[in-house]
Amino acid sequence: MFLNGKNVRIVLTAARLLTPHSEIDQPVVVIEDGRITGIASRGALEEPQNAARLDFPEATLVPSYLDVHIHGAMGHDVMEGTSGALDSVGRFLARHGVGAFLPTTVTAPVDATLRALEGIAQQIEAADRAEISLDSDCGARPLGIHLEGPFLSHSKRGVHPPEHLQKPSLELLQRFWQASRGHIVLMTVAPELHGASELIQEATRLGIRISLGHSNANTKEAKDGIAAGAVSATHTFNAMRALDHREPGLLAVVLDDADLFAELICDGVHVDPLLVRLFHKAKGLDRSILITDATSATGMPEGVYKLGGFEVTVADGKCTLNGNLAGSVLTLDQAIRNFVEFTQATYGVAVQYASTNPAQMAGFADTYGELTAGRPANITVLSPRGEVRSILLKGRVFTA
Repeated sequence: MFLNGKNVRIVLTAARLLTPHSEIDQPVVVIEDGRITGIASRGALEEPQNAARLDFPEATLVPSYLDVHIHGAMGHDVMEGTSGALDSVGRFLARHGVGAFLPTTVTAPVDATLRALEGIAQQIEAADRAEISLDSDCGARPLGIHLEGPFLSHSKRGVHPPEHLQKPSLELLQRFWQASRGHIVLMTVAPELHGASELIQEATRLGIRISLGHSNANTKEAKDGIAAGAVSATHTFNAMRALDHREPGLLAVVLDDADLFAELICDGVHVDPLLVRLFHKAKGLDRSILITDATSATGMPEGVYKLGGFEVTVADGKCTLNGNLAGSVLTLDQAIRNFVEFTQATYGVAVQYASTNPAQMAGFADTYGELTAGRPANITVLSPRGEVRSILLKGRVFTA
């Protein structure tokens, strides 16, 4: 439930506030009608009278996180496409500092994918209406759809069912686009597939961001995908051609291209900490993105759970299908803490990778990823150890 009603003026204080490029000690944040109207150090800003106060004397304020690659949580897969599923996932994510997310599909029969896209689109539009009215109590907001599959490589499909993979098709893309009512924001494509460049160009024309992934692309094929319009890479290292010193391939292109965004699953299972450090050095501050690739098993006990149309098993912190990794049970706040531990980066850097950078990549930089006057008050409150103490969504404190 939300603790604060509409049109409430709030003064929020903490030990520090992190922005992408600076830090404010002893910040005071003034929030009115769900938006930030002022930020300054204590004493440098006149605090409004008759305002509700929220004081977190040892905490750090950061932008709420944005997960651009997540399949589900709490026993629900986003391909269910129902309010019950999306709301359950959203409430779980909010408890872990996430203010918004891209529900991510998995390869399935075309009809099942179309139904999922229609259902998710309805929930995105319902969330948009609730956002305007400030009536939502469902936690993190679904902003758009990440279509992962079916235009993937058979050899690097991971657990995506081979019988449902498709060759790049402009006609099928149009069917997906119509079913989603224009809410596909991101799409993973293997650039080496015949017709992939044309598909990437058309998707880019529609406003869809393209992420290269589940791919066995060589160097030229990877560069062709970028030239066609791709802007990111899906879970770097995973489901990619291995690095070779004579044919570097997609992975080398991803690490070398200074303009390409790149996702990373930082759970210590999908990518060794040594390679997390190399990723950090290669991609730098402005293009690294932390994701979860979380499944319906996230937040649940060990057992068997659904991922799209098939079942995965969770044991010992791993989510697998026939021995192959099948998504994760990672949360984004834990990914940030892991990243800090593995790389010795600051929390400011790690938070940027989970908020500012994904917002830039996905086209939501005007509302997410930075705390500044005029923006919605989507704020995550962290303990000194990076644990989520609270989250404000449009200036309203959320508790589950």
